[in-house]
Parts: sequence; C-alpha cells; structure tokens
Amino acid sequence: VQLQASGGGLVQAGGSLRLSCAASGSIFSISAMGWYRQAPGKQRELVAAITNGGSTNYADSVKDRFTISRDNAKRTVYLQMNSLKPEDTAVYYCNARGRGLRWETFDSWGQGTQVTVSS
Repeated sequence: VQLQASGGGLVQAGGSLRLSCAASGSIFSISAMGWYRQAPGKQRELVAAITNGGSTNYADSVKDRFTISRDNAKRTVYLQMNSLKPEDTAVYYCNARGRGLRWETFDSWGQGTQVTVSS
C-alpha cells in the first residue's frame, strides 16, 4: 500500500493550508486514516485521525483549527489547517490502516510533507 501526500508549504501565521493523501495498491478496506507530525527534536505525534465511519479524533493543540475529512471512494484523506501557528511547523505524515486483498493487515505511512509557518 502506498500513500502519496501533498499540499505542504510555507505560510504566514494565521494562514491556511490543505493537505491531501491518497492511498493506492492492493487494498480491500481502510479502517482508519490519519495525520501525524514531527517537529525537529520532537517525537512524532498524532494530529488527527478519522475512521471509515467518519469518527474523528484530534490533538488538543489543533482542535477548532484543523479539520480532517476523507473520501472513501477516492481513498483519500484531507487535513484542512486554519489559523496556523509557528508551533505547527513540522513534517506531516499521513497514515492508513486496513486490510489488503489477501486479508492481511497493513499500517502504511506516506513520505511526509513539510509545513512551515512563519511568525
């Protein structure tokens, strides 16, 4: 299973960015998709996740600013990031978990996309 992320970039504080991540490969079903981030010198942390039923989970630091959504038909997850702050600067990774065509489980990661918020 491959994940292709896009949409990162440089933005001023208070601005917005939208990340996208599309899954491809031998996929039977995707149970959950999510976004994680890793800032320099810090551990990777969950930003937001969404199940195939639409249930969402957010880190406290991004609640009310970020919105995660997914298009199951396109096997794509989105992260709308508003009111960005310098502390949101990090490499953002998408993640997908599910089952392949042979019913094997997978837990795949995208290549990461840089988000930089200037003050």
